[in-house]
Amino acid sequence: MAQSLFQKVQTLISANMHAMVDSALDANSVAVLDEYIRQAENNLDDLEDALVTVKGQVKTLKRKYETLQAEADALDSDIDRLLKLGKDDLAVAAQSQYNSKADLAQEYRQQYMQQKIEADKLADARLKLEVRLRSIKQEREHVLGLLELAKTKEIAAQSMKSLDSLEGVGDSDIARVADKIRARLDRADAEVEMRADRLSSQMDDVLQKDRLQGQLEERRRRLMLDEEEAALEETEEEDQLTSSSTSDY
Repeated sequence: MAQSLFQKVQTLISANMHAMVDSALDANSVAVLDEYIRQAENNLDDLEDALVTVKGQVKTLKRKYETLQAEADALDSDIDRLLKLGKDDLAVAAQSQYNSKADLAQEYRQQYMQQKIEADKLADARLKLEVRLRSIKQEREHVLGLLELAKTKEIAAQSMKSLDSLEGVGDSDIARVADKIRARLDRADAEVEMRADRLSSQMDDVLQKDRLQGQLEERRRRLMLDEEEAALEETEEEDQLTSSSTSDY
C-alpha cells in the first residue's frame, strides 16, 4: 500500500467527530460531514484494492517459500545418502544446491512474513475506517434532526413576534386566538427541547461507543502482532536447530 494512502486513512480514522459535528451545526449545514463521508468511501475502495493486491502477494510468496523449502529438505536427505555411499563429489554439489535453495527459501519467508503483517495492517485500517464511517453517517442524521429542530424554533420565534404585534389593538377575539396560539407554541417549543436533548444524548452515546470500539480494535491488533512475533521466534528457533543439525554432518 502506498504510504500516502495509509496516511490519508489514518487522518480520517483520527478525525475529531465532535469538532465536525460542531462545525456542521455552526454552519447550519452537513456539508463538512458529507465531505468526510465522500473521502472515507473513496479511501475504503482504495484500501480494498490494496488489500486484495497484498493478499495475493502473500499467497505467492508463501507458495514460493514452501516449494523451495521442500526442495531444500529433499536435497538435505540426498546429501546424507550420498555421504553414506562415499560419493563425496556428488554430496558437495548437492550441498551447494541445498545452500542456494535454503537461502532463497528464507528470503521468500521473510518477504512473506513482512507482507502478511502489511496485509493485517491494511485489514485493521479498513475495519477502523468502516466503523468511523458508520458513526459519522449516524451523526449526519442526528445533525439533520437538530438543524430541522432549529428551523422549527426559528419559525416559532417569528410567529411569537407576529402575535406580539397584535397586542393592544383592542380586539378581544384576536387576544384569545393569540393566547391559544401561544399555548400551542409553548408546547411545541417544549417538545423541540426534549427531542434536542434526546438527540444530543444519542450523539454522545454513539461517540463513546466509537471510542470504545477503537480501543478494542487496537488491543486486538496488538494481540495479533504478539502472536505473530511469538510464532516467528518459534520458527526461527526451529530453523536454527535444523541448521545446527545440518552443520554437524
